[in-house]
Formats: sequence, C-alpha cells, structure tokens
Amino acid sequence: MSQLFTPLKLREIVIPNRIFMSPMCQYSSSNGKPQDWHLVHYGSRAVGKCGLVVTEATAVTQEGRISPDDLGIWSDEHAEAFIPIVDFIKAQGSIAGIQLAHAGRKASVSAPWLGGTPLSSENRGWQSLAPSPIPFMADFQTPREATIEDLDNINNQFSAATRRSLQAGFQVVELHAAHGYLLHQFLSPLSNHRTDEFGGSLENRMRFPLRIAKTVRDLWPENLPMFVRISTTDWVDGGWDVEQSLEFCRQLKKLGIDLIDCSSGGLVADAVIPVGPGFQTPMATEIKSQVKIKTAAVGLITEPAQAEQIIVTGLADAVFLGRELLRDPYWPLHAAQILKDNGSWPAQYERAKV
Repeated sequence: MSQLFTPLKLREIVIPNRIFMSPMCQYSSSNGKPQDWHLVHYGSRAVGKCGLVVTEATAVTQEGRISPDDLGIWSDEHAEAFIPIVDFIKAQGSIAGIQLAHAGRKASVSAPWLGGTPLSSENRGWQSLAPSPIPFMADFQTPREATIEDLDNINNQFSAATRRSLQAGFQVVELHAAHGYLLHQFLSPLSNHRTDEFGGSLENRMRFPLRIAKTVRDLWPENLPMFVRISTTDWVDGGWDVEQSLEFCRQLKKLGIDLIDCSSGGLVADAVIPVGPGFQTPMATEIKSQVKIKTAAVGLITEPAQAEQIIVTGLADAVFLGRELLRDPYWPLHAAQILKDNGSWPAQYERAKV
C-alpha cells in the first residue's frame, strides 16, 4: 500500500488517508451561510476521497470576514446550514473539518474577481480591527486598535463558534493563525506595535493567539483533534520567522494541539517569497522534528510521487492540497491509480476505474 493512503489516527478520529483538502475561500455565501455551491464544492472532494475536507476560513463574527461573501458561523442558523454538508462529507467516508478565523486588518474587501479592494461602509464594508492601527497596504483602511474589551469579545466569539462547529457535526477544528489574519497579526512584530501585555516580547505577542487556542481546545471534545494553521515565516527581515514559530508550536503542543498546518507569508503585500514545488515542506519538517508534533505540509504539492515522498520520508505526516484540488476534485482517486494503490472508488463510479 502507498504510504499516502495509510490512515492517520488523531485522538479517536481515524482519517482514512494523508490527503487533506486545504481551506480555500469561495466568496460565495449568503450572509455567511453556506449555499448549494458549498455542498457541491466540498462534497465533490469527499467523493474524490480526500481523507479530510476542511472548510474555507469561517468567520467567528461578521466583522471577522475577509469579504461580505465569506462563510461564517456566528449564529445557530449558520451552524444548522452546515449540517447537510458535514453529513454528506461523512457519508463518503471522509472526515469533516472547519477552519475558524478572524480577518483582522485584512477584513472588509471585495471578492478577488471583483478586485479584492477595500470596501466603504456605503458599499457593504465595515470598520476593521487589529492589534495596532497599521493598515495592510497603503490603500487599505486603517484598522481600529483592539481594546482589552475587544479581545475578550473575540475570545467569546471563538468560544461560541467552537460550540456551533460541534453542533454542526464537524470532527476536526483548525484555528487560523496564518496568512496575515488577526492571530498572525498579533504574532508578528511588523503588525503588532502594542505596548501592553499583548505586544513587544515574543511571549507577549503569543499571548492572545495562545489564549484563543486554549479556549478552543478546552471546549473541543477530548476525543476530537484540533489543528492550528500558522505562517512559519513572514519572508521579511524583522518579521515573524521559523525560530519564533518553533516556540509558538511548543506552546501549542502544551495546550493539546494535535497537528500544525505549516504555511507561510500573507502578512505584508510586498514580501518576496521563493515559490516552488513543495517550498514550505522544509518548515513542516523542522517543526515536526524540533517540537515532536505532527505536521502537515502545504504549498505547490501537485504530483502523487511528490506527496508520497513527503509521507514516506517522514517530512510531514500529511499533505494539504489546495489549487490542485480545484483543478481536479478526484485527485486522490487518480493518485491511487498512479501509485498503484487499490483505493476504493465510490460505487457509482466503479465502472470508470481502470
């Protein structure tokens, strides 16, 4: 059997293979609620035999959305709208995961195909919030600096979103602390200029993200796993880097986090990122070896042999595929054929298996 198609047990959840669907925003919700698009989008990847299907960044509050068209889970009605999607994913033998997020200073912009530009209050926009009043880019609005009361409210919003995620039936929860969104903004000295207990030293900058991680982990059932997605580096001198990520992951491990989803970048628009096949995999390997925690590699993993090599050689415990799964929802089925693994196809599709 191909190692890519071996199960991965995390707590009491057994993920049937090591191919995970990476969270990718669809900008296609209605007031945060998933639509038919989401059922087909996520359902297709479960039919295609992704071991784990994770929703796009799902906002814990309206103000935490990237765009007005993002998914959210800030009410019980939102949770109920996810149930048919979760049920369908499970019915295909896949595991259903949700990524909880708050966009911080990168909030209140239009969908990419509408320009990805900042929105005014007259055009579906709202006031963004961040650790410090530093805009993401020159043409972005200046965010309001979060008060201690704001931080308490956000913690409560993550708490409520965690309960609703469980109510919807999700089996894995991932905390989004990457790509320049709110929790990453607290971590990086480039976006966090606070002078209180949440800014300055590494210990202080980690304080709020770790508080949120603890809140979610304490509420998430003991038998279910929790992931954290991090940007391992900002790719900018003086910013967040791998050494700081290692310490952050050590603290996350102490809280009971089961897996680190290792991405990078997103905090500043002009970072020079050395993009290439598997370019972020070495970070997953270093965190796995140094922290002794399970990791997933992500970033330009496109070929079955490439994914297999990552697992066989122990570079990471799983791979998150993003754009490759947009191109091919049935990538795992095709990979199994290429790797000569006798993977199970949906009964409805068996006649096409060669």
